[in-house]
Amino acid sequence: MPRASRRRGDAARRHADTIRFVLFEARPAGLEFQQLVRAADLSQHQVRDGLAALRDLAAEKGWPPLIWTRAGGYQLGAERAALEAYERAMISEKLTEFRRFITGTVGPHAAVHPSDKWVRHLVAQLNSIEATLDLINSS
Repeated sequence: MPRASRRRGDAARRHADTIRFVLFEARPAGLEFQQLVRAADLSQHQVRDGLAALRDLAAEKGWPPLIWTRAGGYQLGAERAALEAYERAMISEKLTEFRRFITGTVGPHAAVHPSDKWVRHLVAQLNSIEATLDLINSS
């Protein structure tokens, strides 16, 4: 039987619950990563796994979303403006990642193997993703 992801295991869920409790106590302010480590009395590794598990649990259970901002750190249930700013920042970051991947890896691959079916399919799909993210980013 394959081992479950450590971010889906019982320990990660316990860490997520601890982090959720700590962040609810800190509301409306957020906590920087090191503050979260100290307040939760967990290791950095446990906090990282707990944050990942908390994002999954929040989505599954309809809990307030977890966001991170430079000014406020990690926050639960942020106001609409903060949520929108976080979403816009994430879209911009992903758009940059896709563009770098396309120009740095896929483009050179396509130039070397222009008739490769896989690379043609990849270029078409990534161009579609890039166009969609660009449209969202510009609105």
